Amino acid sequence: MITIRNLSKHFGELVVLKDVNADIQKGEVISIIGPSGTGKSTFLRCLNLLEAPTGGSIYIDGVSLLDKKTNVPKIRQKMGMVFQSFNLYSHLTILENLTIGPVKLLGKKKTETNTKAFEYLKLVGLAEKAYNFPDELSGGQKQRVAIARCLVMEPEVMLFDEPTSALDPTMVSEVLAVIRRLVREGMTMIIVTHEMEFARNISSRVFYMDEGIIYEDGTPEQIFESPQREKTRAFIHRIRSLEFRITGRDYDLYALQAEMEMFCEKHVIAKDVSANVQLLAEEVILLQTDYSDITIALSYSEKEGDVELVCESAGTPVNPLTPGAMEDEIGILLIKDRCKSVEYNYENGKNNLRLKVKVK
Repeated sequence: MITIRNLSKHFGELVVLKDVNADIQKGEVISIIGPSGTGKSTFLRCLNLLEAPTGGSIYIDGVSLLDKKTNVPKIRQKMGMVFQSFNLYSHLTILENLTIGPVKLLGKKKTETNTKAFEYLKLVGLAEKAYNFPDELSGGQKQRVAIARCLVMEPEVMLFDEPTSALDPTMVSEVLAVIRRLVREGMTMIIVTHEMEFARNISSRVFYMDEGIIYEDGTPEQIFESPQREKTRAFIHRIRSLEFRITGRDYDLYALQAEMEMFCEKHVIAKDVSANVQLLAEEVILLQTDYSDITIALSYSEKEGDVELVCESAGTPVNPLTPGAMEDEIGILLIKDRCKSVEYNYENGKNNLRLKVKVK
């Protein structure tokens, strides 16, 4: 239904989208997730030309959206878009907000449109509010009206740009319930959202966007349970990280420990865990035979509650976990005592020692 190839969007020197490629089939529900500022909303706005793409191509049912000969308003009628802010006309009643589009843009009769508008207001549970004005409604009710307003235009695809981000948490569920109903009815939808459980439950596919591209594309099971790429894993598990580089034996241990302590305080990691992390970092560094290129990486998964310390170092393979490999056997015992697991591998010319710290 929708084909996107090499889509890019620049705002002056700022590159927001640089090489977006996707195929979306009729009836699919695509959730787009990712950090703020990675082009999710811009991507959605490019699909119906609210933003003019800098390059690339978009095809809707085989018709090029960017071809100068294309009747863009006609193609746009196939798409309904629901924004973060509701964009209702404050001087019109709810019913008038729904009927103005079909009457003025599609040339439909008012009586026919009124009937259709009531049908969609019933679908979103707001038929009783037909003669109210927008300022008499709650935020969740306004967003449901915005969805009904799109549906009355009978679109083939619905675009949702973070439809719950402007709502009080108590109102989010009523909007998500309406979207779930549309899923059951087979509506093709593309949804930019920060509601991870919602995306997981209703999507046929999930796009994780980062670096101005669709960084990873997969089923909800793949993206949320076994993401293949590092940035996707970090986002899904809400992993916070800290890195410290060492290029010689005269490194500043106290600066390293201070950074780790601040990191732990920032992410509300228990003080005893913080103390263990600092001790483990010192012990791991003492095991190294080559100090020319060492990276100490500390990470914390908000989702799982795991704290992990990784030491990556250059040099020949040296597995400190092998009995008799190191002089400092006490250091190895100390490390094992304070960790749930300790793993070693040698990859791409680097020794990697990975510690999962015990957390009560």
